[in-house]
Amino acid sequence: MIKRHTEAMDVVVLGGGAAGVMAAVAAARNGADVLLVESQNCLGGSRTATGVDTFYGFFTPGDNPRKIVAGIPDEIVNRLRRENKLFDRPNTYGAGMGLTYDVEALKIAYEDLVLQSGCRLLFHTTACHVEAADGRVNSVWLANKAGLTEVKASYFIDTTGDADIVARAGGGFDAGSDDEPNQSLSTIFFMGNVDLEKAKKVSHREMTERMKEANKSGRFRLPREDGSYHRTPNPGVIQANMVRVSRIDATDPYSLTKAEIEGRKQVQEYAAFLKACIDGFENAFLIGTSQYIGVRETRKIDGHYKLTEEDVIAGRKFPDSIACCGAPVEDHHPGEGTRWVYVENGGYYHIPYRCLVPRSLQNVIVAGRCLSATHGAQASARNSAQAMAMGQAAGTAAALAAAAKQNFIDLDIGRLRRTLVEQHAIIE
Repeated sequence: MIKRHTEAMDVVVLGGGAAGVMAAVAAARNGADVLLVESQNCLGGSRTATGVDTFYGFFTPGDNPRKIVAGIPDEIVNRLRRENKLFDRPNTYGAGMGLTYDVEALKIAYEDLVLQSGCRLLFHTTACHVEAADGRVNSVWLANKAGLTEVKASYFIDTTGDADIVARAGGGFDAGSDDEPNQSLSTIFFMGNVDLEKAKKVSHREMTERMKEANKSGRFRLPREDGSYHRTPNPGVIQANMVRVSRIDATDPYSLTKAEIEGRKQVQEYAAFLKACIDGFENAFLIGTSQYIGVRETRKIDGHYKLTEEDVIAGRKFPDSIACCGAPVEDHHPGEGTRWVYVENGGYYHIPYRCLVPRSLQNVIVAGRCLSATHGAQASARNSAQAMAMGQAAGTAAALAAAAKQNFIDLDIGRLRRTLVEQHAIIE
């Protein structure tokens, strides 16, 4: 059955992850009529369905952390803290303070935030086709249990993570290459009945040594002799990030299916290893795996500016900044280790507005890990707090553009920045 939605909307947000939630709420609060579309059964994306239970990027790393993300994202953090569903957790790798939360509580918090803003929300719905001409997207076709529905809008925000809307509209993007492959994928898993006091006595270095020994003995197959686990707000429960599935094109459904299967197999190996070889896990059990495998990198748009790794390391500042980031380059490349490079010049850099605006599309803006950036820069800017900050900026820009009937690249950047500051975002 095909339905045609003839009502002209202001803004459609495609993708209800961390960036999409903030974009939808910001657009609605600034006066736009907004529809938020999500393919899963919950909001949050990697923050919930993928099992990543920690926000990174709110603070710069180091001994004197500086808070660099606020605004609407703070409302979520403050709510979870009031509910005793979030705690501060120092990061052993130097990525800065992490804010670890209860995943189920975050799902509810995101839903409440969206619905209270006046947004309309659709779960179990995918944008399968884009109608575009002369550099403008006119409508998207949504697929769900009701069939196909054409939805028209004046402005579109692509927060799919994979730049699906930009790609289907004919916009330019970088999808990675054999010489510089996209980052590896990870299946997150949770284990219960862990003796945390006993387990924390085993250092990370000792754990990796035991992984090496376990592999050498042939008892286990552990592709990555590294990874981490940490406590959660729930007693005796840990979240583990150890799986590594490399050289996958996560925009290819066959390749992604292969990754999901491999990821679950690896989880069984790592859970068995922890139970057999790490003190405190003797009576532990596998609670479950993430709803879907965690994807770090796919398409990155061809925007009006491409953020580079040199920009990141130099702590470069930009006049059209709409967000700040202090997260190091964290490149989960194929192979054993992870490449870490830290930000200089005050420990943070700016994310320019131009990185969110596709060069070839007039009424589309992106937020999140598909921003215009090189491989190395994206490995820093993809953090969750920055995704939310970009989302607030993109949603605010969409509402301002709708009111002024302007293309995104023609928007008064001074007005956008002033509006963000008035709404408590940190942009400098």
